[in-house]
Amino acid sequence: MIPAVAIVGRPNVGKSTLFNQLTKSREALVFDLPGVTRDRQYGEGKIGEHPFIVIDTGGLGASFVTDIDSLTEEQSWLAVQEADVIVFLVDGRSGLVSADKEIAEKLRLKEKTVYLVVNKVDGLDPIIAKSDFYALGLGEPIPIAASHGRGVLALVEQLLEPFAVSPENNTQVKEEGIKIAIAGRPNVGKSTLVNRLLGEERVVVFDKPGTTRDSIYIPLERFGTRYTIIDTAGVRRRTKIFETIEKFSVVKTLQAIEDADVVILILDGKEGITDQDLNLLEFILDAGKAFIIAINKWDGLDPEHRKAVKQHLSYRLAFADFAKVHTISALHGTGVGNLFDSVHKAYQSATKELSTAELTRILRAAVEQHSLPLVRGRRIKLRYAHTGGHRPPLIVIHGNQTEQVPESYKRYLMNTFRKRLKLEGTPIRLEFKTSENPFAGRRNILTPRQEYKRKRLMQFAKKKRN
Repeated sequence: MIPAVAIVGRPNVGKSTLFNQLTKSREALVFDLPGVTRDRQYGEGKIGEHPFIVIDTGGLGASFVTDIDSLTEEQSWLAVQEADVIVFLVDGRSGLVSADKEIAEKLRLKEKTVYLVVNKVDGLDPIIAKSDFYALGLGEPIPIAASHGRGVLALVEQLLEPFAVSPENNTQVKEEGIKIAIAGRPNVGKSTLVNRLLGEERVVVFDKPGTTRDSIYIPLERFGTRYTIIDTAGVRRRTKIFETIEKFSVVKTLQAIEDADVVILILDGKEGITDQDLNLLEFILDAGKAFIIAINKWDGLDPEHRKAVKQHLSYRLAFADFAKVHTISALHGTGVGNLFDSVHKAYQSATKELSTAELTRILRAAVEQHSLPLVRGRRIKLRYAHTGGHRPPLIVIHGNQTEQVPESYKRYLMNTFRKRLKLEGTPIRLEFKTSENPFAGRRNILTPRQEYKRKRLMQFAKKKRN
């Protein structure tokens, strides 16, 4: 069993900073503002040959008064419940406050192993910084400076000492499987869909745009297949973004899309497809990601509205007609189970092995069916094709004058390859390479006999003109 370590504490004490140090990553969003983290964030750490799981949580404390803060606190206590070890992080610069005492009282009731860690002791006397926290009665406080990594290694060794060196604890961390990013505008139902896919209230759902701020990676196993579901923050137009934290959230979302194998783009059925949806889809295509489209809140639409939405989508998404479109209700679960079939098809299409012989046969058949145009009296020739990469599939086509191939013919070839190879849900990229002329720049030297014939021909031409 791999031990799980949950980091809990008041807002803005450095939990996400410590999470990034333990996982040697920058997965958790760090910002000098209370309440940035709202969902449980899982990461993988390793000391020597021994892996462990780290859980970053939202802030705890009695100062929370809004509904979304109570949901965040509920997620934090769920992390405490499933963890083997608890790191109770406090602020050495602020000293002991009433909220720390309330959290300590609740942690005692959980009957978990709790380590009291005093953060932000850089520039302070560690002995003085931790002296106030003995009053919590949670044992010897451990001073660290998470932002600089000071004392973090010693902390990890102490946390994992009870779990060290046994064969069952040396198990490797599970594979990530197919990574699925759930993307879309704010408040279209991304977190609701994530919870529905997982079958539990894993992430905070609130009827307010901007609830999700970080990209949350969640492992899932379904019918023996492993997945990693990535819940992302909603992406709005730049002119609508005023908070600095939201700018960082958008960056994390775009990074999650880059990291994913398949993207599920969520659209709001009541609003249809907007310009911002198209901008996000353009980024997904530029990143070369396989994707499917899910129209959420479908159950709340009347038949006429549904027909209008479908017509509007077929018109505005004509350039991405290779993507599967699903109509779902994330809240009630209607149509959600069908998403996995399309995810598998899109992933298999993006990673499919393509042989040179098969690609060349398809290319030649396409050219025979529709000939290439003439360029300065010469026909463009496409000789053979081979694969150049995956995710997305890259097809390299060799020939002469390939730089003159019209865009319309490129689209024709793209659609032909997609149809013949049965690729669904993934873009295709074509790369054309012109074969070099081995005689380019070389002058043909005539033999004496050829020179004699050339002179006679020139004399004959002159006489004919006169």
